[in-house]
Amino acid sequence: MKITAAIARILLGVIFLVFGLNGFLHFIKMPPPTGVALQFMGALIASHEIAVIMVLQVIGAVLLLSNRFVPLALLLLGPVIVNIVLFHAFMAPNGLPMALIVSVLWILTAYGVRGVFVGFSRSRVERAA
Repeated sequence: MKITAAIARILLGVIFLVFGLNGFLHFIKMPPPTGVALQFMGALIASHEIAVIMVLQVIGAVLLLSNRFVPLALLLLGPVIVNIVLFHAFMAPNGLPMALIVSVLWILTAYGVRGVFVGFSRSRVERAA
C-alpha cells in the first residue's frame, strides 16, 4: 500500500501541476463550456477567484511532488477537488470521469498519511494543561 500511495501522490501532483499551470499559461486548449458552466466560469474569471484556485493547485502539486508537507497539500487540494467534482456533476458532465479519478488518487494519497488525519475524527478535544 505504501507504493500505491506514493504513485497516487505523484500522479495527483502531476495532474494538479499541469492543470494549475495551464490556468495561467493556457498551453492545453480546452473547448469552452456552455450554459450554466459558462456563466460559472465567467464569474470565477471576472472575480479573479480562478487565480487563487490555480495558485492553490500549483502549491499543492509542488508539495506533493516534493513529498514535503503532504497533509497540508491534501488539505489545500481537498476543497478544490470537491468543487471540481460538483462542477462536473452538475454543470459539465463530460469531465466527471477525470474528476472521479482525481478523487480516488486523493483518497489513496490520504490513506498513505492517514495517521495525521486521526485527530479530525475525534468527537471531543482534550484541553491542554
